[in-house]
Amino acid sequence: MKIGILSRDTKLYSTRRLVEAAEVRGHEVQVIDVLKCYMNITANQPSVHYKKQVLKFDAIIPRIGASVTAYGTAVLRQFEVGGVYSVNESIAISRSRDKLRAHQLLARKGVGMPITGYAHAANATDKLIEFVGGAPLIVKLMESTHGRGIVLAETDTAAEGVINAFRNLNANFLVQEYIKESNGSDIRCFVVGDKVVAAMQRTAKEGDFRSNLHRGGTAEPVKLKPEERSLATNAAKVMGLDVAGVDIIRSAHGPLVLEVNSSPGLRGIERVTGKDVAGMIIDFIEKDFSKGVKKTRGKG
Repeated sequence: MKIGILSRDTKLYSTRRLVEAAEVRGHEVQVIDVLKCYMNITANQPSVHYKKQVLKFDAIIPRIGASVTAYGTAVLRQFEVGGVYSVNESIAISRSRDKLRAHQLLARKGVGMPITGYAHAANATDKLIEFVGGAPLIVKLMESTHGRGIVLAETDTAAEGVINAFRNLNANFLVQEYIKESNGSDIRCFVVGDKVVAAMQRTAKEGDFRSNLHRGGTAEPVKLKPEERSLATNAAKVMGLDVAGVDIIRSAHGPLVLEVNSSPGLRGIERVTGKDVAGMIIDFIEKDFSKGVKKTRGKG
């Protein structure tokens, strides 16, 4: 197969590992900077161009960063118009990147999540705080990544101040219940197809509540309970993603989904678990591709 990886940096660990795994299995691989692509949008000859060449692939692995979601998914959509297989399709990536939309879709399918509120008017602040059970609570920017743009408000007064500050900046945000019993830990479930192929528990550094490894958190392998595996695979399915990092937490009333990531990093999960996750992704693509070009799963 000829595989294209949409990534802005060939040196990134995840990109390098996917290239290695594909080449070991005999595939031809090209890494493409999505922002350097340009498109011919016509009814009879849809095409994607890069450095004066027309790109022709059997399969695409999108590694589209959050900051280039709009253009990245447009390029991916153009490949899809031309009948090219993508392991994660453009509409599924768009769903997962829009945090409000993702939460609404998960809620519609009955997927467990922390209680979450959203509003526009300033006079709704008290109600938002009330919805999630009062402080402590989390205020989360829609565009947050790697734990940035997420604030823990420990009192109702502090929560009101943060909410109003974000509103004054015209920022889009969610207000979410803080699960105290998680103790600054969450679990990254790496889903490929309909299985969790690897999982690690991440714990925040002392004095922080965000467990992201980018923020100095630590990680260790974790054994998942059957209901946690089911929750993670169901969340990925609702988004329509075949490769996903599903972040869950353990609460007093069962596991809850925090986020579904369409471009989960490989460095942490592979180093902590010792598993060849990149190879599992390529193996899945080989099997799924052989079934023919797929249609997007899920709705909304």
